[in-house]
Amino acid sequence: MDRNLALEAVRATEAAALSAARLMGRGDNNAADQAAVDAMRRCLNSMSFDGTVVIGEGERDEAPMLYIGEKVGTVGGPKIDIALDPLEGTNLTAKGEPNALSVMALAMEGQFLHAPDTYMQKLVVGPTAKGVIDIRQSPTWNLKEIAKKKQCLVEDLTVVVLERSRHEELVKEVRMAGARVRLIPDGDVAAALATCWKETGIDVLMGIGGAPEGVIAAAAVRCGGGDMQGVLCPRNDEEIARAKKMGVTDIKKILTLDDLARGEVMFAATGVTTGDFLKGVRFFGGGATTHSIVMRSKSGTIRYIEGIHHFDRKPVY
Repeated sequence: MDRNLALEAVRATEAAALSAARLMGRGDNNAADQAAVDAMRRCLNSMSFDGTVVIGEGERDEAPMLYIGEKVGTVGGPKIDIALDPLEGTNLTAKGEPNALSVMALAMEGQFLHAPDTYMQKLVVGPTAKGVIDIRQSPTWNLKEIAKKKQCLVEDLTVVVLERSRHEELVKEVRMAGARVRLIPDGDVAAALATCWKETGIDVLMGIGGAPEGVIAAAAVRCGGGDMQGVLCPRNDEEIARAKKMGVTDIKKILTLDDLARGEVMFAATGVTTGDFLKGVRFFGGGATTHSIVMRSKSGTIRYIEGIHHFDRKPVY
């Protein structure tokens, strides 16, 4: 893939973040999501590639979306698969809470798992614990192995878990093992990515979240040098049938990073609201600032981009 595509991707996440941030704290989830989707779609359709959205957003709650199978970009460019969420954290944005992002990952055709719109059990760590996790084992077993690899105590670890009733037993076990727990209302892509930076203080992500978000998280973690495993958790026969229709032959398979996001991957994210590693959009008279990250798995390059946008020269999307 042309390395310049990574910078093209951040243009799209910037556009979505700028549009969604206008509606931060307004209490309207769908309006914020629609603004981000519309802005990202317009930006994608100006790019020089033959793109296909393979991971979209919004099917579960019937929110506006860039749908799976949608073609974007210009005719005649390289064939690129796109995994995206124009607004990862619609609830966070609507409430003005931290860690809402606009995110996008790019890969050559066929390199992303075509994940169905169901749930996935996830286990994510950063580079310092790569190679020791095993999602088949208990949370306690994994925490001990992670602590051993990081040369610290289990009590030193911080585990991020989505605050859901389905995680009550998981949270109880993690606390019994001695680790610290950080419960988050939404945004497990941001939490997965945060495991790759020691400055965030987050060591592990555990629990069940969306499967499409799991693929996006895998792309980010791959670029960040971390490790991840997942297992699909369909809730009914309809979701199992949908998974098989999308090419998933073994529902119970342990999905590694290579299963979720293979080959050369690019990832871009722009903060909508300020979070663990990205600042949110900040408006000033006649413009705004954005804070983004752009990563490439091939080179391991990680760039932070501070953008200053003047709306008289480039109207907000």
